[in-house]
This record gives sequence, structure tokens and C-alpha cells, in this order.
Amino acid sequence: MAQLDTLDLIVLVALLIGSIAYFTKGSYWAIPKDPYASSPIQNGAANGGKTRNIVEKMEETRKNCVIFYGSQTGTAEDYASRLAKEGSQRFGLKTMVADIEDYDYETLDTFPEDKVAFFVMATYGEGEPTDNAVEFYQFLTGDDVAFESGATADDKPLSSLKYVAFGLGNNTYEHYNSMVRNVDAAFTKLGATRIGSAGEGDDGAGTMEEDFLAWKEPMWTALTESMGLEERDAVYEAVFSVTEDESTSPEEETVYLGEPTAAHREGREKGPFSPHNPYIAPIVESYELFNVKDRNCLHMEISIAGSNLSYQTGDHIAIWPTNAGEEVDRFLKVFGLEDKRDTVINIKGIDVTSKVPIPAPTTYDAAVRYYMESLAPVSRQFVSTLAAFAPDENSKAEIVRLGGDKDYFHEKITAQCYNIAQALQSITDKPFSAVPFSLLIEGLNKLQPRYYSISSSSQVQKDKISITAVVESVRLPGAAHVVKGVTTNYLLALKQKQNGDASIDSYASSYAISGPRDKYNGIRVPIHVRHSNFKLPSDPSKPIIMVGPGTGVAPFRGFIQERAALAAKGEKVGTTVLFFGCRKSDEDFIYQDEFKKYQEQMGDSLKIITAFSREGNEKVYVQHRLKQNAELVSELLKQKANFYVCGDAANMAREVNIELGHIIAQQRGLPAEKGEEMVKHLRSSGSYQEDVWS
Repeated sequence: MAQLDTLDLIVLVALLIGSIAYFTKGSYWAIPKDPYASSPIQNGAANGGKTRNIVEKMEETRKNCVIFYGSQTGTAEDYASRLAKEGSQRFGLKTMVADIEDYDYETLDTFPEDKVAFFVMATYGEGEPTDNAVEFYQFLTGDDVAFESGATADDKPLSSLKYVAFGLGNNTYEHYNSMVRNVDAAFTKLGATRIGSAGEGDDGAGTMEEDFLAWKEPMWTALTESMGLEERDAVYEAVFSVTEDESTSPEEETVYLGEPTAAHREGREKGPFSPHNPYIAPIVESYELFNVKDRNCLHMEISIAGSNLSYQTGDHIAIWPTNAGEEVDRFLKVFGLEDKRDTVINIKGIDVTSKVPIPAPTTYDAAVRYYMESLAPVSRQFVSTLAAFAPDENSKAEIVRLGGDKDYFHEKITAQCYNIAQALQSITDKPFSAVPFSLLIEGLNKLQPRYYSISSSSQVQKDKISITAVVESVRLPGAAHVVKGVTTNYLLALKQKQNGDASIDSYASSYAISGPRDKYNGIRVPIHVRHSNFKLPSDPSKPIIMVGPGTGVAPFRGFIQERAALAAKGEKVGTTVLFFGCRKSDEDFIYQDEFKKYQEQMGDSLKIITAFSREGNEKVYVQHRLKQNAELVSELLKQKANFYVCGDAANMAREVNIELGHIIAQQRGLPAEKGEEMVKHLRSSGSYQEDVWS
């Protein structure tokens, strides 16, 4: 009987434990999750893993202002953080920053009247929401929007919601700032009240920062009136606590030395690989494409064999860069951290809703080298925040002047394309040792992956991704130094190391090519794949027209590679026309020999029309060749050809768009405006596709 009682007790305890496990999802005894176990540089502190109801979260943390962001590259997130900080320090708002995908939207109709929501929304590509804002956008703009309470659009369910809106866009795209415009229209339709005007920043004109600064001051004025706020003198209040740990060696396994996740740090990285978990991919081949000494264009073959990563022709590859050692050294010197570079630091959010952008514990060196956009062009607002920590009165006065005079700032800083360390060195040789490291973490973005059009066909080489990249290294007019691209120079350093180039310079050799803890040895690079809508037609017999000068030809190499392989198998391939432009045929006509090989495989179905801008008396560009071949272009469009453009958005893509409208109008005897309308129709139907950058 005693044995039965014991058995009963065991069974009851087991049932109790099972019940608790089921209803709590194991949270009572789960090992605390490392915030970077699956995510590279975020810990989700904004929603704390407890609730997806933003109203509950704000009540729980006693906040009266939430700043949502929809961000693709980190800029919108940076602006959201800056607004939160300014709202707190200048106006006493209880602010929190929130990734818009961390919360549900069905409860916005319960948003209290005494609180305010900011929406800082970037527009991605051709008028699309950023990856983290897709669900929010679809919900808000859907025809059947309905809230948890059962309210529909006809009920004006958001009548208690006060909101502020700022958009990040690029005027070289047709759907300029459409995200913030459409979100604003949807909120208005649902009864919400906007505070101030809906701001719009323009990356295409290079005025994003000044647009933001010009918008926010009248916005704050309107918000103070609406919410009865009082402005006060802003004094720096740290968002993060940064403490040095002299007792911990940087070599200990618990310390992040540049690894994107805990799994990478512990040497157990595994898939699925994603934007939160990169694959450390081998570079199996790399070589130079240009035949000129002062410019570089790289071709690289990156293996994804055994990774379970896949791509489709036309997709993008993301390269996770590191900052150049020369600039890391400069940064540490300017802020008086040279002798502390290997000191272990812990970083924590002071407020429960603070989102820590750097995994910790780490070191000053690792933070600056791997996790912070320390080489990005510096903003006027960020420079202004450093005045209080200047090493002397002269430096302080100069910073105050720079912060208050946008024309002077443009002349001294923006025109030079200075990063923060270079900007401060231009002011004084004295170190800014008093600047809290927390302020630098707050003021600089996370180091972001850079995206490149894949220049290979997944049907031809499914286990290898080709990339084509011009190395950015230019001396701007009037600038005192050479401006170097972070990622392309990193790739150049990898190529030079792989090929044993004798020409490697001190800048390239300063990159930590072997990676944190020498984990990238063997010439490897962190990557992930981003799928794109820039695709070949499903029917290979359909004609296509491609316009891709310079490295804009990258995806079209993949397109042609795929069609050539199909032709070699005997499949019918439609007319394939490429308009390619570069400076000179003997200097930068990339893939020239390959195109000859594809020509042999495809015969008359492949037509490559070239434009060389520096051969002859007049500069000839792809749009000129397009005009000269108007009859061919028009005939192919009548045959339902797809039209593709890849490359510079600000000039080339815009000119091509205009020229195509002219061609359609002239060839069909239509008014000019009708040609423009038909180009817009091609865009909306997916027959005109762009993969462009500013």
C-alpha cells in the first residue's frame, strides 16, 4: 500500500509539473535566454517577451510616448532613438522605442488619449514597406481592417490615437515616401489625429538629415501644445549603462569579440541562416575585372554548399562587413580609448524598454570594429551633443557653431564626408576622453550588412553565388582625404589576401580578415541571402530588355548565364537585349569575354549594345543607345517584353525611364504624356522592373 501511495504521489507531481510546463511554456525553469542566441545585435527589450499589446506594455512601464520604426538599413531606427531621447530630455516625455513587428496592431483602438505614438517609416524599393513593417502595413491599409474590439473602419476606431509621422524616402523612385504617405492616409481614414505635419526625408537629394532637423522643431512645438508639455534644458541622460570589467579576460568564451550571435561565439553556429544569423561562407575565387590601375572592380565566387542556403536568379546577397583597422585606431584615439581597447565592458539598458544594440560583454575594440557604424558620415545633431564634453572652450565653441549653422557644417564636415572621428580631429588634436561611451552607442547606428545584386544564375551554379562590386575609393572635390567604402574595401582586402597581391596597402592590411578569434581563416565572409522580386519571366521564350551600365550589369550576367544554359540545352529562348555602358572598352568593359561565349550559345537571340562614355568626342550613355535603338525596343515591347533597369537611381535610371516614355510615344504616334502613362502601366504590371541604388 505504501508503494502505491508513493507511486500515486509521483504521478500527481508529474501531472502538476506537466500542467505548469504547458501553461507557462516552461518559463519557470527555463535557462535565461541569451538575447543574442538567435539575433545578432538586438535583445528585444522593447517588448520584453511578455506582451504584444503596446497599450499594456506602456501601462506596465509607465510610458506615455512610443516611437515605432519601420527600418531596412537602420536609419529609421536611429531617428526613432534620437526622437525618444530628445522627447525625454527636452520635454519630460516617458518614451520607449519599438520595432513595429514586435507588437500587434489590433489593439491600437484602445490607445489612450493622454499618450502619443510616433511612426518613423522608411520606404523600401518601389514604394514597399520595410521587412519589419510588412504586416503592419498590410493590416492598416487592408480593405477589411478590423480591430480586436470588433470595430471597423466605418466606426473611426482610432479616434483616441494621437500620432506623429516621419518618412524616409528617395525622390529618384516613382513612389517617393509612399510608406509614410499611405500610413498617414490610413490613420486619417480610421479617425486618428496627426500632431504636426507628416515629415519627409529625401535620401535621393542627400538632404535626409536636414529634412529631419527642419521637420522636428515645429513638430515638437505642436506636440507641446497638444499634450501640455514644457520644454526644459536638455542634459545628457545615458540610455545605456557601460561598465568596465577589469577582472574578465577578453579571451574568455563569454565575451563577444565580433561574433554576431552566441552560437557563433561558442563555435556552434548552425542554420537556418538568416538576417539574424549569418553564414560564414568561403570565398572560393576572387579576381579583378578592370584593366586600369587606379580603380578596382571585384568578381567573387562565394560557396553556400552545405549551408542549406538557396537563392534564385536576381536575388541579393548581404555581406556583413568589419570596419578598417586604421579607422578603428583613429576612433579609439580620438575618444581616449587606445589603451583600453581590449578592456571588457558590459552594456545594459537603464530603462527596461531600452534596446541594447551591441552584444555584451564585449570590448571597446570589438564594439567599434564589428558592431558600430563608426565610419558613417556624421550628422549635425550628433556633433552638437558632444559640445558638453569638448576638451577645451575653443573646441566647444567650434562644435556649437557647427551644430547651429547648417551651411558651415556642410562646408566643414559634410562636404568632406567625415566620419565622427575625422570630424573631431578636424576641430582639435586633443582627445575627447570625457565623452561617455554610452553616448557613442546611442549616437551611431549598428553596423549593417550591405546588399549586392547576385551576378550568377541559380540554375547554373546553385551552390555558388557570384558578386560584382566596384571598390569605393574616391577623393571628393575639395576634400582633404580619400573616402573609402567600408564593405567594398573589406572585400578588396579579402581578394588581395586570397591572391597574395603584392600591391596591398596599409589600409587594406588593417582589416581583421581572419575575423573574431580567427574564425574566418581560409578567406571567409559572413553572409545571408535576401530574396528579390527582380526576376526573369517564367517563360524563357519571352523577350527581355536589360539596361545595366557598370556594375548594374551584375544581375543581367545571371540572367544571360541562365538563358545561355537553356539555349545550350536546345530550349527556345526569346530575344535577349542588354544595353551596357562603361568608360572605355579596353578598361572597364566587365565580362566582355564571357558575353562572347554566351553569344556563341545563344546566337542572334542575344544582342549586346554598348555605350562607352569616354571614347570619342561626345559622351555616350545607355539612354542614348536606347534612343538610337527605339524601333527595336518598341517592337519588343509590342511582343510583351519585360524591361529591366539596374544601377544608379539618381541619374541613369531616371533618364532611362524618361527616354522609354519618349520611345513609346514617338514609335506609336502618341502624345508624350501617353508614353509616360504607358511606362507607369508597365511598372504597375511588373513588366518594368528596377534594381537601383542612390
